[in-house]
Amino acid sequence: MKLRKNSALAAILGAATGMAFGVFTASAADLKPPSSLVNSGKLTYATAATFAPFEYMEDGKLVGFDIEMMDEIAKRMGLEPNPLSMEFKGLIPALQGSRADIINSGMYIKPERAKVVDFIPYMRVGNQLVVAAKNPHNIQIVDNLCGLRVAVTLGGFQEGLANEQSKTCTEAGRKEVDVLTFPSAQDAALALKQGRADAIFNSTPGAVKQVTALPDVYAIGGNPFGPYFLVGVAVRKGESETKAAIEAGMKSLMADGTFDSLLKKYKFPMAAKNLE
Repeated sequence: MKLRKNSALAAILGAATGMAFGVFTASAADLKPPSSLVNSGKLTYATAATFAPFEYMEDGKLVGFDIEMMDEIAKRMGLEPNPLSMEFKGLIPALQGSRADIINSGMYIKPERAKVVDFIPYMRVGNQLVVAAKNPHNIQIVDNLCGLRVAVTLGGFQEGLANEQSKTCTEAGRKEVDVLTFPSAQDAALALKQGRADAIFNSTPGAVKQVTALPDVYAIGGNPFGPYFLVGVAVRKGESETKAAIEAGMKSLMADGTFDSLLKKYKFPMAAKNLE
């Protein structure tokens, strides 16, 4: 896979978000709750808590970068954060069905998603291969995956990456990638741990957390690679008031250093906040 800047995606996102990358249009003075909420007094958000360090479960508690970020935004609006945990594939239907005010779930901004929801970008991340400890297959680049088993989250961005690489392998006359889909990133990681898969895709910060937590189980396979994608909070299409409120909340966190503190806490590179 080649690193490339997707100009078509940029055009779609510019229209979808109504903002220049890296510059929030809302003023911090606009920080107030939307007048229409799914649950009065609460900021209800849909999340799939299986994508560490964005959102995950720890000791029975919902934790992660996104969780703390939205706790802060809700508090500054005078609202109670109200997370709804579900499978990733159910996030957009939950938003469209008005079960939630927003999606706050480390969601990669993809063209097909930007057509049905509006996004507020807040981070840019790359991809990383995670393999078994000691890297028994010596996996260093995505081309090394030909003929191997790769575990991915069903409906997630990495499923598309794996299928694209499989096609690249067969077009080069090599064996296809055996793409194994699972309900969550945690299930995919378990498949690798149990030897049912040879590698998984993860975000760059997610891979660092995974390997740091279990160095005897997992290892990094090669260097980070593209495509580099924006991550954003999603709102229902055309709900400009909610979008402006979340933008104002983001701007508030960035202005007082809270966003930087969360990046450091969850071991994201500071460059992740550069949306260009």
